[in-house]
Amino acid sequence: MQFIYHQRQDYPHSIAEQEALVGDILAGKAASTVIFTEHPALYTVGTSGSDDDILSRDIDGESIALHASGRGGEVTYHGPGQLLCYVVADLRHNQDLHQHVFRLEEMIIRTLADFSVQAGRDERGIGVWVDGKKIAAIGVRCRKWIAFHGIALNIKPNLKHFSGIVACGMKDSPVTSMQQLGLKASRQAVEQVIARHSTLFD
Repeated sequence: MQFIYHQRQDYPHSIAEQEALVGDILAGKAASTVIFTEHPALYTVGTSGSDDDILSRDIDGESIALHASGRGGEVTYHGPGQLLCYVVADLRHNQDLHQHVFRLEEMIIRTLADFSVQAGRDERGIGVWVDGKKIAAIGVRCRKWIAFHGIALNIKPNLKHFSGIVACGMKDSPVTSMQQLGLKASRQAVEQVIARHSTLFD
């Protein structure tokens, strides 16, 4: 597994980078890669999403951008203080997308455990949850058994921005963050722990 670190990227540039990596992996020019980044405030609509899930793009006077996304899932939010962990992984050897999603969840569950947060899965949907609130959203896309997109972990985003959408199809939008749980972990510290647990994909 190799790693790429960006301080911040526009969403279209991030998707283009992942698309290029998919092509390089298929061509034997690159290995599976984890990309760490952050986006400006925006809402993305997945393949199961609907414009009806966009309630408002004006939150406290701030205009939130909107982008269509090829990932699975519904509508979600990305923005400053949220760590995007895009896992571009070669699944050609086992061709099990459900296992891939399980590993993405497990990587974050183990990461949060290292910060003394008891997180887990929830029957309400894919992702990582703490006390009934989602702390990490997951959406993936797969092309010729190369998976991309990945995880959005809430470290310290503006949680008010979630009020503009029906997040992941849940009208009560139960989200939380590491900051809301009382943690003051830096993004760099979180990245280091996630990188350690990325051995799940080896």
